[in-house]
Amino acid sequence: MSLPFFYIASYTEGNSPITLDEDTSRHVVQVLRMKIGERIHLTNGEGTLLTCQITDDHKKHTQVTVENTTQHPTPARSVTVAISLLKNTNRFEWFLEKATEMGVRSIIPLICERTEKEKFRTERLQGICISAMLQSQQTWLPVLQEPVPFEKIEQWKTANGTNFIAHCMPDQKQSLTTAEKSAFTHSLICIGPEGDFTSNEVALALQQGFIPVSLGETRLRTETAGMVAAALLCNL
Repeated sequence: MSLPFFYIASYTEGNSPITLDEDTSRHVVQVLRMKIGERIHLTNGEGTLLTCQITDDHKKHTQVTVENTTQHPTPARSVTVAISLLKNTNRFEWFLEKATEMGVRSIIPLICERTEKEKFRTERLQGICISAMLQSQQTWLPVLQEPVPFEKIEQWKTANGTNFIAHCMPDQKQSLTTAEKSAFTHSLICIGPEGDFTSNEVALALQQGFIPVSLGETRLRTETAGMVAAALLCNL
């Protein structure tokens, strides 16, 4: 049986024992009913996996000692999804959860011409990514950027990789399923808001060297399109 996974915001090698924060301590002691001598996994979201033994099962400040440290390498393929914020916050949160489980390395919330909501609750959304990382037992937490205007596209495109923009206009574009994706280890794809990107935004992306792609024959919701793109790019 695999050990329970928990997150620590930072870890310095040789830092043992470790005192867990109150929320984690409560979950370990009161929810999982773990005792002194039992083991858990900790990760800092930067590839470090700690195997730890509980030495003090206090419900507010549990202490653990580090028994083993493993540093997982950076994933070979780095996928960034730049996706419009959504009026329905629950749908955007669903996307964050699933994209994290898929192994997306970076998420850029976009503010496009047709974006209907610009409110961004950083702490809550970061917590959703952390929970999804732990649920899927990964050690790399995706970088969740602050929202950026789409017109700043030249500042955040992947310099040494492949950049895509998915849109629904009847312009010439190729399917992402057949597009060349394996030539580079880094790839970025832009997903627009409900109502799609405007023609000006698509034109700007093409000027910056983005490759126009389609995600299929049906029109997808923004969060669904982001998930389909993540699945295609993360699983080559």
